Amino acid sequence: MPITNLGPNATRLAAPMATWHAWVDRAAWSATAGKVAAAGGRLVALWGINDSGSSHSPASVSAALAGDFGLLWVELALADGSSYPDLTPSFPCASRMQRAVADLNGFAAEGARDHRPWLDHGLWCDGPPLAGDAAPRGADAATLPSNYAFVRVEGDGVHEIPVGPVHAGIIEPGHFRFSVVGEKVLRLEQRLGYTHKGIERRFTSLPALDGHRLAGRVSGDSTVAFAWAYCMALESAAGVAVPERAAWLRALLLERERVANHLGDLGALGNDAALAFGLAQFSRLREDWQRLSRALFGHRLMMDAVVPGGVAVDIGPADADRLRAQCEAIEREVHTLRGIYDEHAGLQDRFMTTGRVPRELALRLGLTGLAARASGVALDLRVDQAFDPYRRVDARPSLHTGGDVAARVAVRFDEVFESLRLIGRLSEGLPVGPVKRDVPLPAGDGARGLGWVEGWRGEVVVALELGAGGRIIRCHPHDPSWQNWPVLEHAVIGNIVPDFPLINKSFNLSYSGHDL
Repeated sequence: MPITNLGPNATRLAAPMATWHAWVDRAAWSATAGKVAAAGGRLVALWGINDSGSSHSPASVSAALAGDFGLLWVELALADGSSYPDLTPSFPCASRMQRAVADLNGFAAEGARDHRPWLDHGLWCDGPPLAGDAAPRGADAATLPSNYAFVRVEGDGVHEIPVGPVHAGIIEPGHFRFSVVGEKVLRLEQRLGYTHKGIERRFTSLPALDGHRLAGRVSGDSTVAFAWAYCMALESAAGVAVPERAAWLRALLLERERVANHLGDLGALGNDAALAFGLAQFSRLREDWQRLSRALFGHRLMMDAVVPGGVAVDIGPADADRLRAQCEAIEREVHTLRGIYDEHAGLQDRFMTTGRVPRELALRLGLTGLAARASGVALDLRVDQAFDPYRRVDARPSLHTGGDVAARVAVRFDEVFESLRLIGRLSEGLPVGPVKRDVPLPAGDGARGLGWVEGWRGEVVVALELGAGGRIIRCHPHDPSWQNWPVLEHAVIGNIVPDFPLINKSFNLSYSGHDL
């Protein structure tokens, strides 16, 4: 769909792919969302900004809409500073994002069916923490969290099983309320927000050139993706293009992050299906992988390697040889392990048909990332919105149609092999030149930028608005877990309770990236 069909006010932002910004009125806010949805597009993120005192930034609500035109940031000024039209008729996944906007900014979605707090557990002391005059003190330790109005399922033999928010393992806190008959799940309802850290408020107190460090800590398993998206947004706002070698190194780091997470998940999925051998072998491979990351890039997770204007690390010919040698060794071992997984009858019995998400449901609920590709939804920014170096190395998407745990495992295996291939191509073809350039900040206010990166879990977006002197007025980092957590509630319906840990791990969604 041409961008002109979405309204006359869209202006192109400086970015490696097609990104746009447009101010809209209330009618266009709803109409644009409807057009994008009707054309098969999706809602990527939704956030609010309170009045910052800038003439360019009144109180507003924003949405990032994606389609074949690229990514469109639509912004609606709120004259009364409090309400805006509900987007759930076009995008069901908007519901939790709108509830978060109500908690953080105090803006209500008119006509929304669900107005329950989402991130606010009844412990915040001074109202919406992103309100312009807010001075939050944090939680009052003497106050107990407020009760949450879970949806009740009633009937003969129906009972509830509450799980969490504190779990037996070391995972982050989240509450899961199961309504079951026997062992079969009739309904699952989640309650998240326990790891809310005030990240969006913290961004506004940081110099723009330091924001990448906080972005890289939104979700530690996606530090490269978030740091790259933040730097892309900042460079977009400043109108700066990074050196070619830096772009290639960023992609190399991102693919190493993808491999590390897939190796970890493949082992954990084997373990959740009682194949401890799989956990041992994949943990060994991931450990070797991360040790080389530490040796070459200064950190096991490659934290702080992506910086404004480029990267903070470089590699020489000998380092590139080590990368390729490790890729070849890992590829051989993962091929062997895939054969074991595929031929293990007990493992496949647990994987196949478990936690199935049909393609139609995935499209309706806005499922994204590897989970969407496992349900036959061909979405991968490295291919759909390819920019250099991905355009030059011919990135190939993985697609399966089963929509179950087995399909999500298969996508992970495929993506490991593809990322290993890409790392080989990237390390062989690294252009000669600098790895960083200065990023002069805009002098005036109102500069905007978008960063849009295909992280290992799905598409990561960072929306950034700068004020005078490069001050951060608003920075919204968006993790794909926002879209995928609600789909998990549907995936578990009809399955037995003991399969929930396996289904949950097959998505492996981020609590930290969601709660901010």
